[in-house]
Amino acid sequence: VTATDTDEGFNGHVKYSFKKETDMAIFHLDSENGAISLLQSLDFEEGDAYELEVQGRDGGGLFDTAKVS
Repeated sequence: VTATDTDEGFNGHVKYSFKKETDMAIFHLDSENGAISLLQSLDFEEGDAYELEVQGRDGGGLFDTAKVS
């Protein structure tokens, strides 16, 4: 996931997080660069699709949310 902010300095730095903590059981989100990786193998008997909500927040407190399927 990638977000940009045209502000300079601290207010332009975007940090990433999952909106739901339940997503953290299977997936890891790098808070600095937005890279999503697996913490364990996916079990398609438990679910054949996953939808994550990722939030990008800048240093000024503004944020937006994206869905990742």
